[in-house]
Amino acid sequence: MDTLLNTAIEAARNAGALLKEGFRSQFSVSSKTRYHDLVTEYDLRAEAIIMEHIRGSFPMHAILTEESGHHETNSDLTWVIDPLDGTVNFAHGIPLFCISIAVISNNEILVGVIYSPMTDELFTAEQGKGAYCNGNPIKVTEITTLAKSFLVTGFPYSVSDNPGYCIEHFSHLVSMGIPVRRLGSAALDLAYVASGRFDGFWEVLLQPWDMAAGSLIVREAGGIVIDYHGKQLNMKSSSSIIAGNSILAQEILIELQKVDHVYQSGEFHE
Repeated sequence: MDTLLNTAIEAARNAGALLKEGFRSQFSVSSKTRYHDLVTEYDLRAEAIIMEHIRGSFPMHAILTEESGHHETNSDLTWVIDPLDGTVNFAHGIPLFCISIAVISNNEILVGVIYSPMTDELFTAEQGKGAYCNGNPIKVTEITTLAKSFLVTGFPYSVSDNPGYCIEHFSHLVSMGIPVRRLGSAALDLAYVASGRFDGFWEVLLQPWDMAAGSLIVREAGGIVIDYHGKQLNMKSSSSIIAGNSILAQEILIELQKVDHVYQSGEFHE
């Protein structure tokens, strides 16, 4: 598995060098499904660099990327790649973005790498071997009381449609007096939970490339990552997820389910 990890690290660093070079330069930007759902030429160039590096070592492995989709083979191993998580930040000159690379077998995440080029922070994990930032062990916090927690979240591009009551979830937790941040990169959010900078994270409708690497890093840092039903994530589809230590993640889940119950039962009245 070391070869998988080393290849992921090298690919992430190569892409990171490109993104750092292109940051705050002149580049083309276009929208995908919605106005703020952006893709830049650097998303595409970083993806090409990562894929070329992976194929140089593992030409028969399957690859799933945010920009070009699924490159299927007969291999049991799939590389799950987000070449630039935090594209909106990158496009607006905000230095909060990263590269996320994972290797999965069926629904099992074997390797996870998240690289933040502007801070030169490399978050890594191998299944069963712990989680690290620049080679130093990291772990989730031991905060188990929601009222004492410091949380991070994100919103989907379809936030105006309010999928999964995401607006009400946010409002509810903020109204409890909990400080909440929104960084604009789910992969970094998960890496920061794993390293104890945030106590917990939740977000609706993440894709495999958003969460695969970060989920393994959180678990190897002693935390859990669950969906909004308290179940294990499905790495082959989108999931709404919660991350943190085992107690706090369940506390977040309870609060989100309270909101769901109110709105689904029709108990809410304006």
